[in-house]
Amino acid sequence: MPSTASTPGALSGIKVLDLSRVLAGPWATQMLADLGADVIKVERPVAGDDTRHWGPPFLKDDDGNDTRQASYFTACNRNKRSITIDMAHPEGQALLRRMAAEADVLVENFKVGGLAQYGLDYDSLKTLNPKLIYCSITGFGQDGPYAERAGYDLMVQAMCGLMSITGHADAQPGGGPLKVGVAVIDVFTGLYASNAILAAINARDSSRNGSGTGQYIDMALLDVGMAVLANQAAGFLATGQTPERAGNTHPSLAPYQDFRTSDGNVLLAIGNDGQFARFCAAVHQPAQAQDARFTTNTGRVQHRAALLEWLQPLMQTRSTAEWIALLQDKAVPCGPINTVAQAFDDPQVQARGIHMTLPCQTGNDIAQVATVASPMRLSATPVSYRSAPPTLGQHTQEVLQELGLSEDEVHALRTAHVL
Repeated sequence: MPSTASTPGALSGIKVLDLSRVLAGPWATQMLADLGADVIKVERPVAGDDTRHWGPPFLKDDDGNDTRQASYFTACNRNKRSITIDMAHPEGQALLRRMAAEADVLVENFKVGGLAQYGLDYDSLKTLNPKLIYCSITGFGQDGPYAERAGYDLMVQAMCGLMSITGHADAQPGGGPLKVGVAVIDVFTGLYASNAILAAINARDSSRNGSGTGQYIDMALLDVGMAVLANQAAGFLATGQTPERAGNTHPSLAPYQDFRTSDGNVLLAIGNDGQFARFCAAVHQPAQAQDARFTTNTGRVQHRAALLEWLQPLMQTRSTAEWIALLQDKAVPCGPINTVAQAFDDPQVQARGIHMTLPCQTGNDIAQVATVASPMRLSATPVSYRSAPPTLGQHTQEVLQELGLSEDEVHALRTAHVL
């Protein structure tokens, strides 16, 4: 269950200055915000975060018409407060330094060294705030021959080898390298960044051995892309053999893939020998589980072609629904290949409350914004859903007054186009 106003989040009291844009950084800071941190998102005046304009699709107004606000932005910016500051302006730089002096965490994704000219790099800010945890997210890290290059999710999916193992083999219909349908390197980088930030908070604040000081975190999309190759990387390092694209089959498990049925497709994900034996019993062919080629998973992988010669025509004898009904109570993993719409209609997804709506509290003709609930389910300090993604600069006045500026001072900054 989401937290209530009387239930402090796990990160209540933590202040995050978010200078990041697009997806990886905002994904990390949204996780911190969901856990109760006060995340102040700093955006460019007038333009804001790039993803505010990455449409279609766009949010709908109360009459069902497209607005100019892209839905992309809403994926990773709830529970934040938005302010606009022009950091190219000296007064804007001074404001950001004042905010950094009071922050626990700063997250940015500018090019390497890009913030030094504004006095907003780690070395400059740690003298103002030794407790500051400063997380930089770049394409290739702070050192190495590619450090100065811009890095994007698609580029890194290609460079790290992920696209080389995604898709069907070249000789098959539709063969060739494919990107994943979501910017997974950005998302994973956000996840790794938030974990690193939490580790740094603990290292600073732990009652057992906390240092009392912050530290610098260097996150690179390419590093993350290599890390999430997981078992594929481990297999290559163990054997020296480059993994290849194999469609929806698994390199180390069988049968673990999609199959044609009489009316569509179904996913069969058998992960051990017991499951395979139960599958054979369910289809009234228990002898197949005793076949020396198929008794063990290793044998099934080595004799995959013979296994599929038996399975593929068998799987077409029933409909997708019939296969799921047959296997779901026999501890044999089997399920539909849903569209996104079908996934949101799934009764388990609905029971878990994955689809949520958050009311908008600004006069922008959008009554509410749909969002995907956080998968983090903490019993004592649950995730909270305090606010919809903010409109551009929605909290500028509020945040700057908290910083100690008067209404007249904020007005003067607006007149000077600092805000």
